[in-house]
Amino acid sequence: MTRRHWCSTAIRIRGCLFVAAGLLALPSETHSAAPVSEPPFRYSIRWTPDASRQSKILVEVSGLTPAELAELRKTPRTTQQWQRLLSVYAGQGDLIADIGLPAIAGTYSVTVDALRFDPQFTFVSGVHYRAAFHPDQLPGTRGKAGQSISSEFQLPARRSTPTVVVTHVYPTADVLPENLLKFYVHFSAPMSGGHIYEHIHLRNDAGKDVELPFLEIDEELWNPAMTRLTLFIDPGRIKRGVLPLEEIGPALEEGRRYTLVIDKEWKDADGLPMKESFAKAFLVGPPDREPIDTAQWKLSPPSRDRGPLVVAFTKPLDHALAQRLIQVSRPSGERIEGQAAVEDHERRWTFVPDSSWKSGPYRLVVQTTIEDLAGNNINGPFEVDLFRPIKRDLKSVTVKRSFQVP
Repeated sequence: MTRRHWCSTAIRIRGCLFVAAGLLALPSETHSAAPVSEPPFRYSIRWTPDASRQSKILVEVSGLTPAELAELRKTPRTTQQWQRLLSVYAGQGDLIADIGLPAIAGTYSVTVDALRFDPQFTFVSGVHYRAAFHPDQLPGTRGKAGQSISSEFQLPARRSTPTVVVTHVYPTADVLPENLLKFYVHFSAPMSGGHIYEHIHLRNDAGKDVELPFLEIDEELWNPAMTRLTLFIDPGRIKRGVLPLEEIGPALEEGRRYTLVIDKEWKDADGLPMKESFAKAFLVGPPDREPIDTAQWKLSPPSRDRGPLVVAFTKPLDHALAQRLIQVSRPSGERIEGQAAVEDHERRWTFVPDSSWKSGPYRLVVQTTIEDLAGNNINGPFEVDLFRPIKRDLKSVTVKRSFQVP
C-alpha cells in the first residue's frame, strides 16, 4: 500500500494530498507575501506513520531547499523557537475554541529532505490534531519565505467497546520493601499518555490516597509501543535525610497494607476507557539496603541438549533489568542466544538456548547495574550510608559466574 493510499483509507486527513488552498491559520499568525519568483505554497505538511513504533505518527514538512535544511541543522534552537516554526496542537476540532491550547510536546529533527516533529505521545483516536508551519521563522528569511500553512489530522475510531486491561504489574510479590523504588505496569494494548497520574492511586489500609507518592515527570517512562509504563516512587520519599521524607513522611510504611489502583477511566490509544479498573494489594516489609551479591546466587547447570539454566537469586530483582542485564557466554566471550524468563516473583531466572548446549565451560555474565526492588545494585546500595563502609568496590561493569555443561 502506498503512503497516499494509506492516507486515504486508514486515516482521515483534511486535505489528504496536502492541498494548499483553503488552509487555516490562527489569527495570531503572521502572514508574509511569498516571493514573486516562487509559488506561494511550495511547502507541504504530511502525517507519516512510524513503522518502528505502533500507533506513532510523525509530522513532516517537505519542500524546504537544501540551503534551508542545512541552516536548520547547524543553528541551535530552543523548544520555543522550534514551535514558532512548526507547532502541533491537539483539540476538539473547533478552531476558535482551541486557539488558547499549548502546542504538544515532542522533539524536532532535520532529515535529508524534511523538517520532522516526533510527538512525545502517540496520537489518540477521535482527537483533532493541527500542524502549523511558519516559513517566516526560518533562519535568514526575514519574512520572505512564503505564507504560513496548516494541516489537520484525525485517527479514525477503531473500536467502540473498551477492551484494554492491565495484564501485569511488577513486582508481583505480595510483600514489598518499605523503600520500593518502582512499579512496571503492563497493558494489553497501547495507552494514551499525558495526565497519567490522574488515574493512578496508592491507597493505604485506611482507604486514603497517599499524598504525592510518585515521581511525576513530564517525560513519562513508556516503552515505544505505549504498553508498559515505569512508575517510580518519589526517591525523596525513600532516601533518609532529604526534605520530602522529613516533611511528608515515607510513601510506604513497614507493617501496613497498600493498594495500587489503576482507574478504568484512563483512555487507551483509541480514545476509549479501559475495560475495567485494576488493583494490586500488598503488605510492606522492612527496607532493603543491601547490595546484590551474585556470589550467593545458586546456579543449576543445564543438562545437554536444550535443558534450562536456572539461577536462583537471594532476593527479588527488578523484572525488566533482570531480563535485559543477565546473559550467557562462552569463556571466549561468544554470547549464547536464547530465551530468558524471570519467575517465582522475580526470584528466579531461567535460560533456554536457541541451539542445544555443547559440553564444556560457560559463564553467566551480569551487568553491575542490575537492581533489586529497592534500587540497590551490585556496586552498592541505592541509599548510601556515609557512616557505614561499603564492603565491595567493583570496577568492572560486569561480574561473571562460571558453570559447566556435562
